[in-house]
Amino acid sequence: MSQINAVDVEISVVLGRMVLPMSQLLRMGRGAVIPLDAAEGEEVWILANNHPVARGEIEIRDDRIAITVTRPADLYDFMAGSA
Repeated sequence: MSQINAVDVEISVVLGRMVLPMSQLLRMGRGAVIPLDAAEGEEVWILANNHPVARGEIEIRDDRIAITVTRPADLYDFMAGSA
């Protein structure tokens, strides 16, 4: 069991997506803001080492973004690009 506890796992969350023309992306500089298509209460993907493991819900707590795990991930939905 101690070997398992020593394994690092990178957790990331897909908060939203945005489609931009490349020309607009290239004009962006430091401090540019990219609006995403997600809002509080929406479902997001939770990834472990870039693999979907769960779905979660966006929450705002004391001016910080938090994610509540809601259910296991469905790999087929993720591969199909489900929101």
